[in-house]
Amino acid sequence: MDDVRVTVCAQDPITRAGLVNCLQARSGVVVNDGLDGERTTVVVAAFDDFTPEAVVELRTVTAGSAKPVILLVDAAETPVSLAGAGFRVVAILPRAAASDDRLVSRIHAVAEGTSDTQADLAGQLLVQTDRLQRELLGPPAARASVLDQREIDVLRMMADGLATHEIARRLNYSDRTVKNIVYTVTSRLRLRNRSHTVAYAIRAGII
Repeated sequence: MDDVRVTVCAQDPITRAGLVNCLQARSGVVVNDGLDGERTTVVVAAFDDFTPEAVVELRTVTAGSAKPVILLVDAAETPVSLAGAGFRVVAILPRAAASDDRLVSRIHAVAEGTSDTQADLAGQLLVQTDRLQRELLGPPAARASVLDQREIDVLRMMADGLATHEIARRLNYSDRTVKNIVYTVTSRLRLRNRSHTVAYAIRAGII
């Protein structure tokens, strides 16, 4: 079995270092040093959440190439955006797979073309998308009715892409007040993060 050259993509250096160490300890896998696109066979990307920042990071690594991407996410917590398909994501695995044989097996299967990656990905995306839709649409509308006007104003500005300090300046609040409002809304609606909160607010017709 020939060695497969892998490029690792992660937003934070600790995650990247851990993933590199796991892969380097496995036979049959060689981890590229840096962004060596020409010599890369498979890209392995690990993210806590598939945020816009993660999209930028993955776009940087895959720029100018059509290398297959194996995406590692926390399957129990993170719904995966269909935007990932635009990067030729061919498999989605839980982050725990980095420490056992599943990731290496999938790397070799993708490199050798012996895995039905498209069917596998389609099934996983379908499950993730269905789960995301249930989370966004499932909570009763009554939960949204508890939001007051200032909370709605903050959500609208978040949806427009404004940063915390920009929202604070427009509403004459302190940065701390804006952060507290976001935290309160996210906790009350039992959502995960700012992106999830904005997505829920849009889908629920709050903003």
